[in-house]
Amino acid sequence: MLIRLAIAEAIAAGTIRVQYRRWAKRRVKAGTWIHTPAGVVVVDSISECDPESLTDDDARAAGEPSISALRKGFRGADGDPVWRVEVSFGGGEAGGRPDRGGKAGGRPDGGEDPRVGLRADDDLSDDDVAMVTTKLDRMDERADAPWAWRTLELIRERPAVLAADLGAVLGLERDVFKPRVRRLKALGLTESLKVGYRLSPRGEKLLDIRRSDR
Repeated sequence: MLIRLAIAEAIAAGTIRVQYRRWAKRRVKAGTWIHTPAGVVVVDSISECDPESLTDDDARAAGEPSISALRKGFRGADGDPVWRVEVSFGGGEAGGRPDRGGKAGGRPDGGEDPRVGLRADDDLSDDDVAMVTTKLDRMDERADAPWAWRTLELIRERPAVLAADLGAVLGLERDVFKPRVRRLKALGLTESLKVGYRLSPRGEKLLDIRRSDR
């Protein structure tokens, strides 16, 4: 579940406590921590709601100007359930230690590593695609040679292959290749296997969108 920076900042300020999403099935649960540029957002509860009952007041409470704007932002099929997600601010800054205890990137007791839900979330909005694409492009721009997009394509073509063998294809040592894949995993794009990796549903969808745009 991605949260726009402006919304995350409002959650941090305490002015927004609820979000709405249309998903075929529930993708987060109470206790999930979502890492955002504004800090950690915690899912306090999630329940299915009747989308026809939502009003402009509900939309404004979620940070949207109107119910039509809220509905316009829904992804997925028209018949998919709409979920009311109550949220609160967990503290910290991006990559920092949350105020509620635990390690950055970890999870509270009974909660879920936010990357797990992120990997399964292939309902990518235009904003989602733009944000992740920008991050990957920057990874490539800052490296001696582009690697981020090439690594995703390589993992798609060769799942469950040793990291050392994949790295060799790109001319990278295993100790260089593995940390780079961890950066892709942090974006929810890859999953680790007993041997090697595979793309997550999110990673597959991103590459499909990238190919269709070319």
